[in-house]
Amino acid sequence: MTEKMMLQQTAVVGVEDSRLGRTISGRLSVHPKERRADESNFYINPASAPDMPLQLALKRAMDIVGSFLGLLVLAPAIVLVAVLIKLESKGPVFFRQLRTGLNETPFEILKFRSMYTDLCDNSGVRQTIDNDPRITPLGRILRKTNLDELPQLWNVLTGDMSLVGPRPHVPDMLAAGRSYSELVQGYENRHLMRPGITGLAQARGLRGPTEQRWMAIRRVVCDVEYVRNFSVLLDIKIMVRTLINELKGGTGF
Repeated sequence: MTEKMMLQQTAVVGVEDSRLGRTISGRLSVHPKERRADESNFYINPASAPDMPLQLALKRAMDIVGSFLGLLVLAPAIVLVAVLIKLESKGPVFFRQLRTGLNETPFEILKFRSMYTDLCDNSGVRQTIDNDPRITPLGRILRKTNLDELPQLWNVLTGDMSLVGPRPHVPDMLAAGRSYSELVQGYENRHLMRPGITGLAQARGLRGPTEQRWMAIRRVVCDVEYVRNFSVLLDIKIMVRTLINELKGGTGF
């Protein structure tokens, strides 16, 4: 499938997401001036934060209980990974990086260090690529299995993140050589919800490098879809789908 065809597929409104058992309207509009295949700006109609106080309170309660139990149950695995990181290469166990959170408020995210200390990119603007020489052998395993994300349970517990939500980006993050905010007008709408360890885009298998612009655009569209269609039930479905994807080692929907 060509990039142009992928972009046209991304722009479809009201795509039936049978895997989640509901119709999710992307409400994506392409500006008339940007319809040509060589153009790269996409425009997403404005969204608003969910006005659902009871469901948002329940979501936060699920975050607190889920992250606390996760840290408790996974404590042996967390300690083991920490020891292996220290044995493999010099440097700290955790990698700390500034990310954009709810309402564009910055926060410091925690991850297991998966790169050599002297090659780490603290800005996060430079994305990883296949066979990236900066990544340690253990780091490749951690990234492939997503074990490097386990420390983010602490971010969830403290309220900077949620179990489910748009993945947090670094400020001015690049995709296909351009910043997301330039690539997709309306990109800021994804910050109307707390960022998550997993989200709708990840449940659909949209993960990894974003060297192609259509992949980056599709992720942002999914993020805004999530904001518009938030419910606790949707969160549960996304978590179940993510777990199934991880167990199967598949790519999602």
